[in-house]
Amino acid sequence: MKSKIPLLMFMLTAATQCFGQGRNVSKSGTSAATFLEIGVGARATAMGGAFVSLANDATALYWNVAGIAKAERNEVVALHTSWLAGTSFDFVGLVLPIGELGKFGVSVTALNMDELQVRTVEKPEGTGEFFDANDLAIGVSFSKQLIDRFAIGFTAKYIQQQIWHESASAFAIDFGTTFRADLFGGMTIGAAITNFGTKMRLQGRDLRQFHRLDENKLGSNERIPQNLDLDSWQLPLNFQFGVSTEIVRHENYRWLVAVDALHPSDNYESVNLGTEMSLRDFVFLRGGYQSLFLKEAEGGLSLGAGLKTNMLFSRATAKIDYAYQDRGRLETVHVFAIGIEF
Repeated sequence: MKSKIPLLMFMLTAATQCFGQGRNVSKSGTSAATFLEIGVGARATAMGGAFVSLANDATALYWNVAGIAKAERNEVVALHTSWLAGTSFDFVGLVLPIGELGKFGVSVTALNMDELQVRTVEKPEGTGEFFDANDLAIGVSFSKQLIDRFAIGFTAKYIQQQIWHESASAFAIDFGTTFRADLFGGMTIGAAITNFGTKMRLQGRDLRQFHRLDENKLGSNERIPQNLDLDSWQLPLNFQFGVSTEIVRHENYRWLVAVDALHPSDNYESVNLGTEMSLRDFVFLRGGYQSLFLKEAEGGLSLGAGLKTNMLFSRATAKIDYAYQDRGRLETVHVFAIGIEF
């Protein structure tokens, strides 16, 4: 155990050194499609989002697509989360090995809300109309283990946001790598760049209005059409670098720790910490802390547990995971996920 103390110091130092310097103004709230920043998976959530080097299941399609190169069997994962402010967050990911060519993956991410009444100044009790909003991202991924220690992966994504009659769309790519090093008895290093893509701008029929251009000119009337031209916004580009290792490795139990450094385009840099204890590769206990060193962060602590077992009368393996996430002054989030390897 003492030999692992320098390793922990190295991991923390490496994470903090990834921080940029000189940015004194936060860009929070200046990007579109921020639902892409919601972490996926109960295991990753319970570990505080310190997952870019650990990602080795279908949720790697979100965290670090290079991680699906570790998949030895087909796997599907589905999760549903009652997210903040009455919204719901859903994710479905599928990983399919395609022989020596590599691993193929498909993912769908959605954020939805219930319908609300349309209210105006003239009709504060409602106009009789209803509106809703939803976000959607569909990704197609490929990953390959180039050598025993090194893997790469790519994801191409279509992203759409919609509110009432307005919508915006964009295309983006993710890129990730993992590397297994011999340092400190075995360490995995991961890095991922996500949401590098086109800008988004809302367009729709509600942006079409009618005005009188000039009351002093003949021929001018109240029905001259005009279109509101809204600004375009960048996607939430993020660079995440992480390291992880097993502090304790035994036949019946294992203890691993992970540290990630995040450099987002729309906020300050931060660090995520996570740990997991596994008993006989059957029961898993997890904990973490996210957004360390981030100014005005809400919450941070996360906890969780999981079970992994073979399914009766089948070669398939089922994984059931739960995570609790403290969101400070916002609502507490509970995440449930089910995964099947077959």
